[in-house]
Amino acid sequence: MIRSLITAALGLMLAVSLVYSSSIRYGHADVPVAATAEEIQPLQAGDSAPRFRVETVESRAFDFDPLNLDRPVMILVFRGGWCPYCNMYLSDMRHVIPEIRALGLDVLFLSGDRPELLYESLENQAREDIEGMDYTILSDADAQAAIALGIAFKATQRTVDYVNKKGDGYRKSSMERHGVLPVPAVFAIGKDGTIAYTYVNADYKVRLPADDLLEAARQIAAAD
Repeated sequence: MIRSLITAALGLMLAVSLVYSSSIRYGHADVPVAATAEEIQPLQAGDSAPRFRVETVESRAFDFDPLNLDRPVMILVFRGGWCPYCNMYLSDMRHVIPEIRALGLDVLFLSGDRPELLYESLENQAREDIEGMDYTILSDADAQAAIALGIAFKATQRTVDYVNKKGDGYRKSSMERHGVLPVPAVFAIGKDGTIAYTYVNADYKVRLPADDLLEAARQIAAAD
């Protein structure tokens, strides 16, 4: 009797495990990807920042290690150059990035676009606006950073159709690999590897105002 109960319990656990694994398999790993932007569970202030690997414009590996930071880091996540709101936001950043850098913070832009197309995918105005700024733009084409930060979700068919209408925008976005997008977000990480500030909004049209971003940087610089 006891053996039968144990066998049944193990069978149930295995079945649940298989269902769960199949429901979250995207890209290269079994990972928690939200069904919608509203269901994401982003990391919050006080959480330990995750390690992740992304790529540079030259397609070289870039390993982000929060336990080996020389300076606090401001990470700005955007969906890709195909997104007009992302382009406008990047243009807005030209006013505050120099001040954030002067406060002693590094600035990382994370995009879902392929590494070789990071700049090409941006609109001309956005490229001109960020030219000369002291920042690093990186490709999260495999969505591993978005997943690690808790902001990855399954792209809707409406979004896929929209990107497809932009010529080869779908190829540039790398969504054909995994169908995953990041919710635009800001994460500020202190030198100790702890997240000091998080801003996430499931509505991709709403972004953190540049002045608020600068104020967050000031507070982090003062605390660090």
